[in-house]
Amino acid sequence: MTKTEAVQVCYFSGYIRNYKSLCSELNITATKRAERESAILTEAYKKWQMDMMSHIYGAFAFALRDNKTGKIYCVRDQVGQKQMFYSVVNGEFVCSGDIDEIVSTAGFEKKLNMRMLQQYLFYGFPIGSETFYEGVSKLMPGHYVVWDGEKLELNRYWKPEFEPDRTKTPDEHAANVQRVVEEILNEEREDTEVPYKESFLSGGVDSSYLLAASDAKAANTVGYEESGFDESALARRTAEILGKDFNVKTITPEEYFERIPTVIDNMGQPLGDASAVAFSLGCAAVKEHAPVVYSGEGIDEFFGGYNAHKRHLPSDWTYLTCSHIMSEEVVKSLMKDFDSSVKAEDPVRELWKSVEGQDELAQKLTIDISLWLEGDIYLNTDRTSTACGVELHTPFSDLRLFNAARRIPSEYQMTDEQNKLVFRKAASSKLPDEVAFRKKVGFPVPIRKWLKDERFNRPIREKLFGETSGRFFNLDALKSLWDEYLGGEEFYWGRIYAVYAFLLWYDMKF
Repeated sequence: MTKTEAVQVCYFSGYIRNYKSLCSELNITATKRAERESAILTEAYKKWQMDMMSHIYGAFAFALRDNKTGKIYCVRDQVGQKQMFYSVVNGEFVCSGDIDEIVSTAGFEKKLNMRMLQQYLFYGFPIGSETFYEGVSKLMPGHYVVWDGEKLELNRYWKPEFEPDRTKTPDEHAANVQRVVEEILNEEREDTEVPYKESFLSGGVDSSYLLAASDAKAANTVGYEESGFDESALARRTAEILGKDFNVKTITPEEYFERIPTVIDNMGQPLGDASAVAFSLGCAAVKEHAPVVYSGEGIDEFFGGYNAHKRHLPSDWTYLTCSHIMSEEVVKSLMKDFDSSVKAEDPVRELWKSVEGQDELAQKLTIDISLWLEGDIYLNTDRTSTACGVELHTPFSDLRLFNAARRIPSEYQMTDEQNKLVFRKAASSKLPDEVAFRKKVGFPVPIRKWLKDERFNRPIREKLFGETSGRFFNLDALKSLWDEYLGGEEFYWGRIYAVYAFLLWYDMKF
């Protein structure tokens, strides 16, 4: 990179899906991916400045230096598919999608952010713009930060907004969803630099529609010997219907528990989502035969796919995302240094107030897209796939599909028996009804069963009741929680795993 160049790409992570149309519009002739993506970012900035993000579709986190002004622009995509963190260390601005790179910067002093620990216990994931490290911020989706050499300026360039269009019928909305899906997947199909792709497949409609509509040659899933948690039979049936090859990775409890430390280490921050470990094992299996894999994230948050989206909230309640795992009372009993000024509502309050008066489903989806989807789901998928060396493409997280979803009235989306009905109608254009209208299965992991087994839970017990735990938690309260879980309160497994994930992370990083 020469000093005469007006714009310099300092950092880029992700992929640009609509690169062909952008190359045409910006007169870019580069054919190799790395060259064309750099050229797209620099030429788009020259032409549109920071409005460039409204022209780019895909998953991205990047930093640009404007050498004329000396300013650095650090950007994250609209829904946060790629991670981005930043800090100022000894007067220098640093940013990366890997938080470990930032805290490894010479001169950075590691200090645990106790506020985040408390919020993490409420939710089970690192929610909001704070991180577990004092002095390191997470760039939230739809935001960019500008560093002028002396100060930071944070800007929001996009936010999810729902504007229902009742002039169209459910079938017309479904046809529009179908059209947008085809547009997105045609762009994926045209990327001949990666001619062979595979796809993840669960028992649900999202990944099934993605497999059916895409150029993926094979489907991949994980399975378990425990039949109540195993979706592989449903996934296999779908793959057979679609005439796709099928691979299943059967996960044993031994390899699951052995994998947890690697996953937490690669995550950069603690994550209490046990599905991340299964996803990691699935990515490692895919890596053996495919460089790129599709996954169906985004649909539940765009279209309303969780049971929490159906349940009516009392008017005086705040929706704390679909993943609120511990109450204030429980967290207070567990933490030695509980801070009563840190409330579970803090990361949500301002956003919830901004959607006051809107349709309840739109309110909930705004919260889940802004906080849960990026803070848990994309943290998991981005960091895990990257660590495994497989490139993950999430076509259903494309902003154009959200723009189709945001126009659908909530009364079109839900019945007592079904959710995301318009999306299911669109999917039925490629899938038989038995698949398109199958009830949500989820991505269950048998850890709630395995955790009780003394053959596997020894490392967890050692962390829960060890020296590090005693620094942060009331061991008597943890012991009561553990005993209640073993005594039949299986629901408590999530609380135990979240505490364990934090302790494991802390001992590795500090």
